[in-house]
Amino acid sequence: MDMIVTENLTKIFPLPDGGDKRAVDGLSFSVPQGQVYGLLGPNGAGKTTTLRVLSGLMAPTTGRAIVAGHDVATDPVAAKRAIGFLTANTGLYKRLSARELLIYFAELHGISGQRAAERVTHLIGWLDMGDFADLRCGVLSTGQRQRANIARALVADPPILVMDEPTLGLDVLSNRVILDFIARERDEGKTVLLSTHYLDEAESLCDCIGLLHNGALVAEGSLEALRSQIGEERLSDIFLRVVGANVPRTEGRR
Repeated sequence: MDMIVTENLTKIFPLPDGGDKRAVDGLSFSVPQGQVYGLLGPNGAGKTTTLRVLSGLMAPTTGRAIVAGHDVATDPVAAKRAIGFLTANTGLYKRLSARELLIYFAELHGISGQRAAERVTHLIGWLDMGDFADLRCGVLSTGQRQRANIARALVADPPILVMDEPTLGLDVLSNRVILDFIARERDEGKTVLLSTHYLDEAESLCDCIGLLHNGALVAEGSLEALRSQIGEERLSDIFLRVVGANVPRTEGRR
């Protein structure tokens, strides 16, 4: 079952000079249940815009976005309930502790009382947050805040995770916690749509990779399929090749 589907998705922004910017241009792709799909590309390629449309934060200009069978434009509430959305710069309520934050968001999702407490306790243990769960979010480190954000995104146990640069600015240990978490979620049947600039993460995690350039999908497939199609070993060289950049070949490179 495809949990995420885009059909000719297009998003156009007006510019101050009267022109427009086509941030996403006729984008079509799908993500089956239980897979990690990496949406990769340089700054300005349309990655974040695509994720925001899928998460219901932004309306498409034309085309469709389907999440867990729900059209984001016509059934936005049901679509949003199916998604846990995480970015590297998601804000937290600084005066709440991480535990209080999670209980608050659980209640927003209709989970309360003992059920909420059990879910929050489970997430705190699973993400190794015990040392800082009762500290105010305003004093947490970058890695601790990101773990709290992950727990917030998971508190209602959504079937789909949309993650925009989830490891941006993290140290090595926090980065590993996040990557292990994504792999575990995939192994438990969750669907993950991941945008990242760290191509080694995409190589190790993604079942399928979509390469975006100027808002359009220029290549798609598993890493092995892309290597075979493009004739390059490294994902960075694959991308440079498909966008027409000059990639010098060296001895030993496919």
